[in-house]
Amino acid sequence: MALSVENQPPTIVVMGVSGVGKTTVARLLAERLALPYAEADDFHPPANIAKMSAGTPLDDQDRAPWLRALGGWLGERAEAGTGGVVTCSALKRHYRDILRASCPGAFFLHLSGGHELVEDRLAHRTGHFMPASLLGSQYAALEPLQGDERGAVLDVGPAPEQLVEMAVELLRPVNGDLA
Repeated sequence: MALSVENQPPTIVVMGVSGVGKTTVARLLAERLALPYAEADDFHPPANIAKMSAGTPLDDQDRAPWLRALGGWLGERAEAGTGGVVTCSALKRHYRDILRASCPGAFFLHLSGGHELVEDRLAHRTGHFMPASLLGSQYAALEPLQGDERGAVLDVGPAPEQLVEMAVELLRPVNGDLA
């Protein structure tokens, strides 16, 4: 049964390459809209984390169960009428299709930034298993949102709080009155 997304709390995937600020923006956006939040990294099985920590990019086979679990989380939030915000690189159209299979109304907020800016952010980030050496593979895999996908692209130059307000404005015409 397809659910209407108009005037429902949104289900939002904050996407982009590692280091663009997905977690920061997604947490602030979830707080701003009073929506449940989930961090995609928490859905990775230990084998995926070990592979990335060793500097090896994940392949589609590695990602498939992870993406299905994330899609399930989004779908459950849509079905319950609570909405939700989740981070996920969602670099390829195929990955976004897997998420949409469980949550057709998902809105993809693509945080985009230049390679040098993001590389600098990664160089100064601590406590994360994703090494900066994999950034090139992420940019190579990135397939921009297509015209038939619900979503928008925001450049990560502004402060996270500004990005959240920009995102709320982008969501208004799609989801009606937002807090």
